[in-house]
Amino acid sequence: MVNQPIEEEPLVFGGRTFSAAELELMRGVASEFAALGLTEISRTVCELLEWKRPNGGLKNLECRQLLERLCARGLLSLPELRTTKPRGPQPVRQTVRSDPQPEMGRSAGQYEPLRLQLLTGEDAGDGALFREYLDRYHYQHYRVPFGAHLRYLVRSERCPEQVLACLLWTSPAWKLAERDRWIGWSAAQRAGNLQFIVNHGRFLILPWVRVKGLASKILSHCIRRVPADWEKRYGYRPLLLETLVDGERFRGTCYQASNWIHLGRTQGRGRMDRYHQAQGTPKELYVYPLCRHVQQRLITAVPPAYREPPEVIPPPSV
Repeated sequence: MVNQPIEEEPLVFGGRTFSAAELELMRGVASEFAALGLTEISRTVCELLEWKRPNGGLKNLECRQLLERLCARGLLSLPELRTTKPRGPQPVRQTVRSDPQPEMGRSAGQYEPLRLQLLTGEDAGDGALFREYLDRYHYQHYRVPFGAHLRYLVRSERCPEQVLACLLWTSPAWKLAERDRWIGWSAAQRAGNLQFIVNHGRFLILPWVRVKGLASKILSHCIRRVPADWEKRYGYRPLLLETLVDGERFRGTCYQASNWIHLGRTQGRGRMDRYHQAQGTPKELYVYPLCRHVQQRLITAVPPAYREPPEVIPPPSV
C-alpha cells in the first residue's frame, strides 16, 4: 500500500487531538518497527506521545484502534497480523458453572448485605464466569470492553457462593445529543472531559434470581462504590454516570427508583458512531450526577492527566 500524504488538519480520537506532526511520527514508528508487530508498535507510539491514563497505564487499546483506522485510510502501513486465532470476537466457552440454578426469591432486604466483587486480572476463574453469564443470559451477549472499564459480580453475604448479578461499567458514548444538550458543553469541552462520565454498559440479574427491588438496591451500592473504584484504578474520579435502556425490552424502573434522571431517547446510533452511519435501536437515556452542579463541573473541569510521582530523595547516609 502506498501511504497517502498526512492531512494537515488535526485528528481527534479518544478525547485527544493529534497534530499532523504526531501522525507523521506514528507513520515513522509503524515503518521502522514493522518487524516487531502491531502490539509493540502501539506501545511505542503510546510511550513516545505519552498517551497514558491518569494512573500511568498506556492507552494501548485506543492506540491500536487508531493505528488500524489510519491504516484503513491509507495514511500508514501496518504489519500483517499473525494468525494465531480467527479474527473477530472469540466465542465464549460455556461450562456447567453457568447452568441455570434453582429459583431464588424472597425480598431484597433478606439478601443484605450485598457484596460487589470487583474483578481484576488475578480473578481468572470469576472473570470467565462473568463472561459466561453475560454471553449466555444477557440479550446483547458478551463483548470485550473497549478502554477503561470495571467488572463486578454481585453476591450476598448470606449466600456468598451464589452470584446474583453481573455489572459492567465502561467508557461513555462518544456523542449523545440529549446528554450533550443537557450538559451544555462545546465539542472541544466534550472531547477533553468526556472521560469524567462512566457508562453502565451491562446489567444482568441472573434469570433465576427473582427478588423484587434487588436491582435498585444494587444500583444504590454502585453509586457509592464505582466512583472510588474508578479513581483507584484510573487515577481520577468520575462526575456523572450514564446508561442506555432498550425501551422495547425494559421500562427502566430500577433506574427511576434509584433517582436517575431520564433525559430522553437516543437516535439509535452506536456508542462510537461519529460519522452518522450506523443505525441501531433507539435507547432511553438516563444519567446520575455524582456531585452538585455537575453540568458546570463537566464544562470547567481540568482534563485528568498523568503526572509523574514526585521524586523520592533518599535520606543521607550516616
